[in-house]
Amino acid sequence: MEKDFKIKQFVIITLITSIWIHIGEFSRALCVAFPRMKAFFKDKMVLEEMQLSNLLIWLGWDMLLTIILVFIFWLCAQVFGNNQKAIIISSTTTCLSTLGIYWIATVNSGLGDWTTAAILILIAWVELVIGALIASKLYSRKV
Repeated sequence: MEKDFKIKQFVIITLITSIWIHIGEFSRALCVAFPRMKAFFKDKMVLEEMQLSNLLIWLGWDMLLTIILVFIFWLCAQVFGNNQKAIIISSTTTCLSTLGIYWIATVNSGLGDWTTAAILILIAWVELVIGALIASKLYSRKV
């Protein structure tokens, strides 16, 4: 893996990796997060159905998550090499520093429960490990 940070390469790898992150985030939300949140808020408040504005914000969030993951992976690969260690460290760091903090704050604010947070953080971690693996393979190909 080259030592120089190449912005064009980073953008291409981020865009390709983001396809998986979008699929993973959307699936996690629809299959696990939304049903659990609806159950949590039942008889407390009404949750609106997703609107176009929500989807656009979500796409932005997914891109930010992917940018963070791919950049942290690149940094880890510089130190540890393009290997499993870099994949695990970058995905764990990204997961805990983004989704982990979000869900801890959500539960701490009384807007969720620890079981849901733990399940969603674990699923997100697996999603990010796969995302880092994709980035690793793409950096190996010198895209």
